[in-house]
Amino acid sequence: MSLLALALVLLAALLHAAWNFTLKKSGGGSGLLAVATLVSLVVYAPLAVGSAWVQRYRFEPFHVALMFGAGMVHMAYILLLDRAYRSGGDLSIVYPLARTTGPMLTILVAVFVLGEQPGPIALAGAGLVLVSALLLTGNPFTWHQGDSAKAIGFALATGCMIAAYTLIDKRSVATLLIPPLVYDWGCNACRTIVLIPYSRRHDPGGMAAAWRDQRPTVFAVAILSPLGYILVLTAMVFTPVSLVAPARELSILFAAIMGAHFLKEGDVKRRVLAAAGMVLGVIGLAVG
Repeated sequence: MSLLALALVLLAALLHAAWNFTLKKSGGGSGLLAVATLVSLVVYAPLAVGSAWVQRYRFEPFHVALMFGAGMVHMAYILLLDRAYRSGGDLSIVYPLARTTGPMLTILVAVFVLGEQPGPIALAGAGLVLVSALLLTGNPFTWHQGDSAKAIGFALATGCMIAAYTLIDKRSVATLLIPPLVYDWGCNACRTIVLIPYSRRHDPGGMAAAWRDQRPTVFAVAILSPLGYILVLTAMVFTPVSLVAPARELSILFAAIMGAHFLKEGDVKRRVLAAAGMVLGVIGLAVG
């Protein structure tokens, strides 16, 4: 993995952890998510148009279908993640479990279906990142206990959505050469068309309440979530998805630190050990 790709993914990981922390702290809800996606459309529209013009993007009707499909997977991802947090799951449990399930599935598909062939050092690094990420969650045999069982189920489903959209998005930006800014904006537009009526049905008044009471959170999610993923899409244009997917999981380290210091979820020693393993794993990705 090149230094440029690594830098993009590391910055994206920090942004991703930041908006997840904000969403968890706010209490979430489909109303907040719907308003955030709408605000995001407005904020990123000029940048998407500029990107399309600079890169001389050639629109194809098939791209709309692709963006709609990816947008629906992204919508399922964010709704499942929100449900996991609102079901009582800690940030330091839900986030790592969701984030590790996705890349594990992604790597398997990338190697056995897409034919990517990362080197042995890179694969070892990827494995170390994933194992270290799981270490952050603590004892996996206690996940089924108490009120966390439902949250864990939603987290695992979230991970499946991560794997699905990662593979779709890799083909869109690397093979079809849709500019990342344009692609992400298109996916967001398709998601918004469905998410707003969904929110009105399942969370009446939620959008108005979110805009009135949680405007800073709305803008944080609206700006940080697309920006982080646009950076990932940019890295995927010239980097195998089997390397990008696990490298993104450094966001788990940032989320764990935020959970420990701001949400008082504790167990710092275990997280330091896991962090050391993740750093070594990312070095393996960069070298391999």
